[in-house]
Amino acid sequence: MEPYARHVLVCTGGFCTEDRQGRGLYSLLAQLLQREELLFGPNRVKRSEAPCLGVCAGGPIVAVYPEGVWYAGVTPQLLERIVVEHLRDGHEVSEAVFHRLTKAEG
Repeated sequence: MEPYARHVLVCTGGFCTEDRQGRGLYSLLAQLLQREELLFGPNRVKRSEAPCLGVCAGGPIVAVYPEGVWYAGVTPQLLERIVVEHLRDGHEVSEAVFHRLTKAEG
């Protein structure tokens, strides 16, 4: 497998949204990554769908690693901002972040 700069997880299950909106976002993500030339090369973004990310509310949920930034209520418009602003340009869409993992200190 080629190395990648970021990994995006999209919740596609039915618990965080009744109509499984995450499935459409997962498909759209592939198109947006291709458009922004993020499918190959040193800035490659890997995408994965997850049946459940354990939040079970406020979805669709999208998580971006290695930053550990979780977005809630993701719409197609917000997903486009995440791809362009966060994945391509390196700036979180801060108003949509609902959780941020922090490294354990010690």
